[in-house]
Amino acid sequence: MSPKVALQYLLPHRLLSRMAYGVARSTNGRFKDWLIALVIRKFGVDMSEAADPEPRNYPHFNAFFTRELRPGARVADADPDTLLMPADGKVSQVGRIESGRIFQAKGQSFTAAELLGDEAMAAPYADGWFANVYLSPRDYHRVHMPWAGTLVETLHVPGRLFTVAPWGVQAIPRLFARNERLVCHFETDFGPMCSVMVGAMLVSGVETVWNGVEIPAYANTLIRRDWRGKGVTLGRFAEMARFNYGSTVVLLFPRDAVELDSFATETQTRVGQRLGRVVR
Repeated sequence: MSPKVALQYLLPHRLLSRMAYGVARSTNGRFKDWLIALVIRKFGVDMSEAADPEPRNYPHFNAFFTRELRPGARVADADPDTLLMPADGKVSQVGRIESGRIFQAKGQSFTAAELLGDEAMAAPYADGWFANVYLSPRDYHRVHMPWAGTLVETLHVPGRLFTVAPWGVQAIPRLFARNERLVCHFETDFGPMCSVMVGAMLVSGVETVWNGVEIPAYANTLIRRDWRGKGVTLGRFAEMARFNYGSTVVLLFPRDAVELDSFATETQTRVGQRLGRVVR
């Protein structure tokens, strides 16, 4: 184990994330302008795509990080049977769920039941499909719907906050099933669909369009919320959530309902591009 990986096990994940949460919301003009300018320069953020391209106009770093894009900066694939990519970022993995297990990297895997925190809710995805998309600091940090769906249930699963950077995914076993996460179950016209917002060190904030800030606070036990009959229906390509700081979104689909395209690891992604298709 390299020193960099070993440090991931030793660091106080939640303490550091709470500190980052405060820093990201500092309204000190000089500090927030310096921090925003640093990230733009270091990661090559394209501000021409932002609804407000002037960095100094953002009241704090998190407002910049979760910035809205200008109209037309992202468009949905024109084919109405196309499943859409949920986020800007890079493909971690896309493929089949084999014997209930989801491939992570370098021979590592975890079960869908571990990821979702519920064996019964994982059952519809046996031998189905999954897609993992990693959002880096340069990316647009809002997550959109790959298909229209009605929210059924959310489950806030407590856990660690390991880095989800590619080197961490390759080195830390069962990473996505160990990190704090918000599991969002939807019902669609092809059956169930699940979107999992996975937190990470320093980047563990999750906010949904239907309930506002979900993480933090961090959970010590499972927190289940029933949304049946509440009328939370989101259209294909609609925004569903955002990372206050970024991380990884994992999608799950049933076996015979969809077919996902093939993607090489670390393929660049954009919201609205084709992820696969619904099988009619």
